[in-house]
Amino acid sequence: MTTAGFDTRVSRRSTDNSVDIAGTLWPLYKLEALAIGLVVFVATLAITTSMQPAVLIAAAATVVTWWVRRNFYSRS
Repeated sequence: MTTAGFDTRVSRRSTDNSVDIAGTLWPLYKLEALAIGLVVFVATLAITTSMQPAVLIAAAATVVTWWVRRNFYSRS
């Protein structure tokens, strides 16, 4: 009988621009984009009291923040 030996030790890359959430490294730019999107969503919803513009504006803010911060972190 042949057995395969698997290494059970997990090797993780540690970077300054990542946050460990439940054992998974999340890039900081993703968390920043989600936080900005949530803040923009709540603020827009409070101002307009309508879901459609709140969702669209928050989605746009999230995408812009995501790409700008990703570009910033990739350069440093």
